[in-house]
Amino acid sequence: MLTRVTKVEGDGGAAPVRAPGFGAGLRDGIPIALGYFTVSIAFGLAAAAIGFPTLGLALMSATNLSSSGQFAGVAVVAGGTLVELALTTLLVNLRYLLMSMSLSQRLQPGTSTLGRLVVAYGVTDEIFAVELGHRVVRARYAAGLMALPILGWTSGTIVGAVAGEVLPESLSGPMGVLLYAMFTATVVPAVRRSKPVAIVAALAAVASALLYYVPATSGIQAGWRIIIATLVASAIGAWLFPKGTGLDDGAGAEQTDLEVHR
Repeated sequence: MLTRVTKVEGDGGAAPVRAPGFGAGLRDGIPIALGYFTVSIAFGLAAAAIGFPTLGLALMSATNLSSSGQFAGVAVVAGGTLVELALTTLLVNLRYLLMSMSLSQRLQPGTSTLGRLVVAYGVTDEIFAVELGHRVVRARYAAGLMALPILGWTSGTIVGAVAGEVLPESLSGPMGVLLYAMFTATVVPAVRRSKPVAIVAALAAVASALLYYVPATSGIQAGWRIIIATLVASAIGAWLFPKGTGLDDGAGAEQTDLEVHR
């Protein structure tokens, strides 16, 4: 395992900390890669079933590396506009802003701008959780940690998309429902362990249903309904549950479940 000793200032003065390198990152990324590969096959199948080309899906997975964002994005693209796609993806992935801010405090002193960009590119729930286990995170370690998960997520998407193209219509057609099922699955772990999150999720569902069934708003496109419902539910949730009453309320809050991906 490649490591480097870095001095970290603390209450007791400078203390040497072993900062793992690229090789250690590769090793730690293996379990994440296996999980991503499995889930992305289903994503590729479902997206191909509603008409997305294999190359486009491969580029999407390689450049986004966000299961929840991609699930939501593909659903919006199927019946929305580019503006709706951008806003929906921004809202779904906004949590990465907070993760990146937290992670920036653990980066090795002197990390270059390029190194920070490399680390930022690979921020996902699972990779972030692993990096939190280190007092100091090197850009090389982050690069190694994300290398196999990126490969697993992208290759799994390709496998699923290719399989979706060769499967008969009777089998590939119903796969489109997987997008909604898998996006729901990414929310379930947080809903089960946090009452505030469960309430906000329920509020979003109610808001979405009202927007769809109320005659005055039923004409709004699906993508905008998602955006409006998300903003309304988030605003009400922030009012009902201010700081200190959120996810887990304490120990273990930094640990995340495996997003059926990510």
